[in-house]
Amino acid sequence: MSEAVNITARPRLWGYSLFGGLLAMAGLPIYIHAPYFYVDSYAVSLAALGTVLFVLRGLDFVQDPALGWLAAKLGHARGLAVTLAATIMAGAMLMLFAVPPLFAPLLWFAIALTLLFSCYSFLTICFYATGVARGDTLGKGGHVYLAGWRETGALLGVCLAAAAPVALEAVMPAPFMGFAFGFVVIVALAVIAMRAEWPRYRAEPEAASLSLRDVFADVTARRLLIIALVNATPVAITSTLFLFYAEAVLQTNGAEGVLLILLFLSAAVSAPLWARLARRVGAKAALLSGMALAAVSFAFVITLGPGDLALFAMICVISGAGIGADLTLLPAIFSRRMAELSPEAAKGFGLWAFVTKATLALAALMVFPALGFAGFEAGAENSPTAITTLILLYAALPSALKAIAIALLALTPLKES
Repeated sequence: MSEAVNITARPRLWGYSLFGGLLAMAGLPIYIHAPYFYVDSYAVSLAALGTVLFVLRGLDFVQDPALGWLAAKLGHARGLAVTLAATIMAGAMLMLFAVPPLFAPLLWFAIALTLLFSCYSFLTICFYATGVARGDTLGKGGHVYLAGWRETGALLGVCLAAAAPVALEAVMPAPFMGFAFGFVVIVALAVIAMRAEWPRYRAEPEAASLSLRDVFADVTARRLLIIALVNATPVAITSTLFLFYAEAVLQTNGAEGVLLILLFLSAAVSAPLWARLARRVGAKAALLSGMALAAVSFAFVITLGPGDLALFAMICVISGAGIGADLTLLPAIFSRRMAELSPEAAKGFGLWAFVTKATLALAALMVFPALGFAGFEAGAENSPTAITTLILLYAALPSALKAIAIALLALTPLKES
């Protein structure tokens, strides 16, 4: 490791919270808002959006490992590259939400997301690889401790991004434009907050970097990537369908912003608690508890109908707390494994970035064509078949996938440290 950092540097970890929040704002919430926005504003079909989102992930399959290789090679220039990528990502967000399409909306949507998620991938790889080295300087349990800071910030970023367009709707005619410009401001703040971290944590020149073959050859790393894929897909599905479900099934009449805040704020509040529990009972046991909590609580969503806002709000709080364990502990476990394999883990997190986005693409591919086939239309009066299909996709499918992820994790031996 190029430089050891004393444990007294822990208070500076707020920069990881802010940058984690930035990445979260550019990730999951886009799948909540962007499809709904383009369907509502430009009459783009759900099936077309799902196809575009899935095809773009084909690009990621090639691109993300290459970005991992690039991040590993940059060394001293990593900070400059991060600044450039963050600037392009901010421009892509403006293109997506603030600038009306200059040509076919579906193509405009595809280009904007390609730019946004390419930069998102590169920044995620650099951020988590740097976190691996930083976590090693914090002593025993350092990766979980850092994850508490990082993922709490990420969850707060999700809360802000999920609720901002809905909140801004009450005060401005173009709420998504306001969200996009607010995102630009947070990009600038996050880049400044992390500027000292990029050059400080890098592998020594003689240290061998981690290859993709090394990651795939490692049974534990390979299993963790599979678990991450299966475990994150339920959150991707529910996030993608949330606004459609709230409007058509619960008939929230504008309360969806509050429900989103409850879900992700509960996750954010619980994140440091899960990190503390993991240091006491082990990361695997704590993560299994959180996954079970989310699965059991969310299974009750299938029984809800119009007006059941109080019950759904309660489920949001409970399942959100479970999601907090997912988003805090699984990256920490993977980070620890990457640190055991190599001091330079950028390529490993190239795969992690791909898996994270692949879940969102799989969600879009599974749910949008199915909804289109059932005849579901946003903002219209839908048939009982269409509503039932939406409920099953939103509640039953995620619960089944969560159960599979729990079984996979339970069967995976992990070394606690």
